[in-house]
Amino acid sequence: MNEPSSFSVALPNEIATAQLMADLALLVGPGDTITLSGDLGAGKTTAARAMIRYLAGDDDYEVPSPTFTLTQTYDLPPYPVLHADLYRIADPDELDEIGLSPLPDGTLTLIEWPERAPEAMPDNRIEIAFSHRPSLGSSARAAEITGHGEAAAKIARLAALRHFLDLSGHMNAVRQRMAGDASTRSYARVIGDQGSLVLMNAPPRPDGPAIHQGKSYSAAVHLAEDVRPFVALANGLRRQGFSAPAVYQADLEAGFLLLEDLGGATFVQGTPPGPIVERYQAAATMLAALHDIDLSDTLPLAPKITYQIPAFDFDAMMVEVGLMLDWYLPDHGVTLSGMMHADFLVIWKDLLGRLNASRKTWVLRDFHSPNLIWLGGRKETARVGLLDFQDAVMGPEAYDLVSLLQDARIDVPDTVEIPLLGRYVAARRGANPAFDAASFVEQYAIMSAQRNTRLLGTFARLNRRDGKPQYLRHQPRIWGYLQRAFAHPALNSLKDWFTANVPPPIDRI
Repeated sequence: MNEPSSFSVALPNEIATAQLMADLALLVGPGDTITLSGDLGAGKTTAARAMIRYLAGDDDYEVPSPTFTLTQTYDLPPYPVLHADLYRIADPDELDEIGLSPLPDGTLTLIEWPERAPEAMPDNRIEIAFSHRPSLGSSARAAEITGHGEAAAKIARLAALRHFLDLSGHMNAVRQRMAGDASTRSYARVIGDQGSLVLMNAPPRPDGPAIHQGKSYSAAVHLAEDVRPFVALANGLRRQGFSAPAVYQADLEAGFLLLEDLGGATFVQGTPPGPIVERYQAAATMLAALHDIDLSDTLPLAPKITYQIPAFDFDAMMVEVGLMLDWYLPDHGVTLSGMMHADFLVIWKDLLGRLNASRKTWVLRDFHSPNLIWLGGRKETARVGLLDFQDAVMGPEAYDLVSLLQDARIDVPDTVEIPLLGRYVAARRGANPAFDAASFVEQYAIMSAQRNTRLLGTFARLNRRDGKPQYLRHQPRIWGYLQRAFAHPALNSLKDWFTANVPPPIDRI
């Protein structure tokens, strides 16, 4: 059992309580339990209400005290939250009747008056004990925050986060929740006298089990393990004139960043969302401009410290497509013979071998609509705001264009994809008449097959391993993109292998 981790904080008013709970919300998630104790009027319900409103993204969200109802469940954008008040509990056995024994899975649980049933509280929990501080004012409180078991690390991180905000001068800023992604990172806007900044919480990535030559999956495919790659790439992109966010404050060890807020203007519109073609055109042109530059694989990070961008090499690409074998096919009840498994590897070895001699550039890796911000007030390629590039590698030029034009989360029809592919090729030829369009189109098809094969496996893994079934609804779209790639004759062997062995996904939309 981990040793508990504790720290105390003075809360001069309800605003300070809301700031504390918003900071804690960055670090917790479904399955966590937060207990709130203290005398009547100490601020327990105020704290719970503040966290629920932060997660709802609505300062006026109705959050009544559950004193009489005992429990109240909220279906909030990131995950469900259960708010319980045990003040009227006379016997811990009553917890069964109100759905607190056992605690619900996949839910963040806030429990007031936990001392009414102490033996029912989980070993891994966060305790916040509130007390009055009348000497500091009628609304002043103090909070003693303790993490038990696995939650101890979160409370140590909470203390580090608040220290970071204090040093940067943003402790008193208003916090607004921002949507996260499939990673362990979380984000918030911090809004103060100087405007809005984005707070990134990016804890160092823990190593998983060794799956390839003694390396974890993240190490084998070169996923960022801390914030250093983000900082190096952000500064590198800005030096080249592209619109990555400025990094205003960084704790490279802990993984906290304060970034320029690029806003919220997206590249999609409508229901269901579809591409805003003008903005996609600008993004394709931006990629062509980036790829026309001879880019180094070494970037300055700090005085006398550099960052080496890893190569998107054969081994990394093969580990990625292997997710098809490890996760997607088992989901569909497919067991491969040794021969069919060997054929899969041979086909990919041939396809990826065709990329060996191709020119390498910065592959931002997730260059698609969720990570692009429209900056209409800027000019030309600077109108494309860039996010989520910390996993960048040195790799084939076509990869990011595939990410854009075969967006995993929205439908990009071929009537949009093909003209934009032509636009990119024309821009490259305009800058360099020797640009080989035919070789690039073949590379585009291979990268489409590689990326979409990986995504089918990734989304199956997110469902089965991580409990995120919402990603399965994207699989039919990805399958459709894969069929487009198979139209290129270079992929005939892979097309035949898929036809023989890979069932299409179930349409869950």
